[in-house]
Amino acid sequence: MTDLRRVFDDLVRFETVLWNTIDARLQRECGVTMSSLNAMLVIDSTPSCRVHDIARAVAITVGGASQAVDRLEAASLCARRPNPRDRRSSVLELTPAGQELMTSAGVVFDQELEAFLRVPLAERSLGQLAAALAIVRGAATPADDSADHSRPRKGKSRPTPAS
Repeated sequence: MTDLRRVFDDLVRFETVLWNTIDARLQRECGVTMSSLNAMLVIDSTPSCRVHDIARAVAITVGGASQAVDRLEAASLCARRPNPRDRRSSVLELTPAGQELMTSAGVVFDQELEAFLRVPLAERSLGQLAAALAIVRGAATPADDSADHSRPRKGKSRPTPAS
């Protein structure tokens, strides 16, 4: 039987090493943190992106996402525009400087992901890892904003990745 505590330890320690390594290189070479790049990637890939969309995408609080956007805005990397569909919220967009930084930082990010994931794993293993992580992340993601974020949803049937 698989030792779940060992799985937990390996997963968390790997994520910590991965994040810290990428973060250090991004700061050294691009002057941006992994957290900021993460938010910028969400803004770039989400049409009519709102702070709430960042919070959901990276599994942080709306307050934390708002603070991240405040930092990006203060650095002139993104701008808030009035939301034409909802005057209570803003739509986020990257500035030209934000686009340029995201592009250069994206190269560093992709190089590190290759080194940490693609180099040590065969393509099939990497696919299985991606599928398994998607399943457990989906099971742990609340169905709505009012759900309990502390535990996976019960009764949610998920397919298992192919062996």
